[in-house]
Amino acid sequence: MKTGIVGLRRVGKTTLFNIITGAAAPTGPGGKVKAHLGVAAMPDERLDYLGRLYEPRKITAATAQFVDMPGVEPDEMKESAYLTGLRLVDALVHVVRTFRDETVPHPASTVDPGRDAADMELEMILADLFQAERRLEKLDKDLRKVKDKDLLAEQAVLQRVREFLAGERPLRELTLSPDEEKRIRGFTFLSRKPLLLVLNMDEADVAYLGTAVDHFGLTGWRDRTGVALTGVCGKIEEEFSRLTPEDARTFMDDLGIPEPGLHRLLRENYRLLGLITFFTVGKDEVRAWTVRRGTTAPEAAGTIHSDLEKGFIRAEIAAYDQFVACGSMPALKERGLLRLEGRDYVVQDGDIMLVRFNV
Repeated sequence: MKTGIVGLRRVGKTTLFNIITGAAAPTGPGGKVKAHLGVAAMPDERLDYLGRLYEPRKITAATAQFVDMPGVEPDEMKESAYLTGLRLVDALVHVVRTFRDETVPHPASTVDPGRDAADMELEMILADLFQAERRLEKLDKDLRKVKDKDLLAEQAVLQRVREFLAGERPLRELTLSPDEEKRIRGFTFLSRKPLLLVLNMDEADVAYLGTAVDHFGLTGWRDRTGVALTGVCGKIEEEFSRLTPEDARTFMDDLGIPEPGLHRLLRENYRLLGLITFFTVGKDEVRAWTVRRGTTAPEAAGTIHSDLEKGFIRAEIAAYDQFVACGSMPALKERGLLRLEGRDYVVQDGDIMLVRFNV
């Protein structure tokens, strides 16, 4: 799954992209002219703990793909080529500038995070509305020739979509039945994608990292469906990235920051995508695996190797918290907490899994 990072020019989004992925996409005047793909390792204290306990030859973190989209001027957001590129991702991270720097002019002349967030949202709604209306026009012509039940069903849901969008409301907030959801999935509507608003803050505002939503007047976004918000300070995050883990920890303690802001960004994005992590452990490798919430044990086994899903017999499951409390697998088993689960078992976040299979 891919997440697109979007925003106006000179908001610091490419700097954040480079830090979380280790990429070297160009920043500065002129900005990027094309999208850039990168992969970020997901921070997870549970993986760190399991790695220390097992001391394996290899520790492998879960990963997430990010696409850094070109920065845009306000009047460029409505361009079809830019919006079309956004349809290829599964979620959106909108980096909104709150930092004040006279040497970095804002494309809209003034720093106003509420305006910038609302403008981007509106352009996506209008793009979706145009797409829905164009499809409805074609459906109307087709239905004059033949009354096909599938076309009629598609027309009905798109009429609901059009009415909702005409009220300038994002499709994340529209409740659809599973059948309706399936019928519009191919349109990849922008305003239905999960959205993470990232407020890129001043160093002077670091005390408000935990309350950035209130501090910058974005409380109206807090309870919106499919939306999350977090604050980061790009300049400080860039400094963290140049330090050893020990020095970074000391620096964060001095600033009163419990963890890098980009860790929160990654976790919020993961959550919005409906993803969870399970683990496999051993002396050769301790590894974190990513699956969608609701994934069954055989499906999760298939992410490790297709043969494991084909020949799945059962899975030995240890809940992470119970494993930590017991201290080892033998101790967990002695207490009757190591479970045997079958094909219908739905994997939970933090499960430690051993797959029994036969092919």
